Amino acid sequence: MNFIQQFVNRARKGNKRLVFPEGGDERIQRTARRLLDNEIVQPILIGEVNELNQQATICGISLDGIDIVCHKTAPCLSDYANAYSATRAGIPKRVALRLLRRPLIFAGMMVAQGDADGCVAGVVHTTARVIEAAGLTIGFAEGVSVASSCFIMVIPDSLGSANKVLVFSDCAVVIQPTAKELAQIAASTAITTRTLLGIEPKVAMLSFSTKGSASHTDVDKIIQATQTVRRHMPDLMIDGELQGDTALVKTVAARKLVDSPVAGDANVLIFPDLDAGNIAYKLVQYLANAQTYGPLLQGFRKPMNDMSRGASVEDLVGVAAITAVQSGGC
Repeated sequence: MNFIQQFVNRARKGNKRLVFPEGGDERIQRTARRLLDNEIVQPILIGEVNELNQQATICGISLDGIDIVCHKTAPCLSDYANAYSATRAGIPKRVALRLLRRPLIFAGMMVAQGDADGCVAGVVHTTARVIEAAGLTIGFAEGVSVASSCFIMVIPDSLGSANKVLVFSDCAVVIQPTAKELAQIAASTAITTRTLLGIEPKVAMLSFSTKGSASHTDVDKIIQATQTVRRHMPDLMIDGELQGDTALVKTVAARKLVDSPVAGDANVLIFPDLDAGNIAYKLVQYLANAQTYGPLLQGFRKPMNDMSRGASVEDLVGVAAITAVQSGGC
């Protein structure tokens, strides 16, 4: 079975409502049509009804049956503004109303208020704007103060396994995380792994050192982050600092470590910074011919995912299905 098809099948069981704030984009409209026709999720497009219908007519797309909500005139605007003001001290309602006329902010409030289960954006807006909107509206999960991302990597032939699945983080958002932020990234990725893949995460905190084989402040950061995660998630299988081969190769792990819940069998790799993570995922993608799914945003109370501005309809359908599963209950 196609990897994404697994998420599509799970999303169908959840009957989730996803909001798309860039409703005037042709790819978004085609995605919404496919999602509704194939009963994957219930799409909601943000925009002015006449404008969206005119755009759809030009492109030969039917929007029949697809919910359209205008972010400028929706009856819920006042309630959303009150809710926004209540959660952000010092923001008066008139300012909140002005902010809510931005499609990304309005869509985020739909998710925050339970009128949508998740949001997919980014074909028009930058990643920074999508993350900013999610932080301002949906907010972060308990104990999290930084958004991050992960990639699901499916490697066709790796270490004797066909279609080996690994989760890489962070490869797209946090450039130079502190120890505290790295701990949050690890915790968020473990939760993402459980939710999306249904497997128990085995988290390797990667470094150029394994258990004191080198000394440096960068190594100290990994050790501190690992200890922080253990305090907050004592049942999580996590270890660090580990070199990449120690994390993934059983024979290497057996030589270097005698007692580790993760070494030689890690399925979640946490990189020390964005340089390492971004370089690593692209090398694996192209040299190992891996299928890559992401970046998937994480760390928010409810899911809001960012897409490349070059995303195709196929990409959008896949991420919509993943977002539905991220929201839980699928």
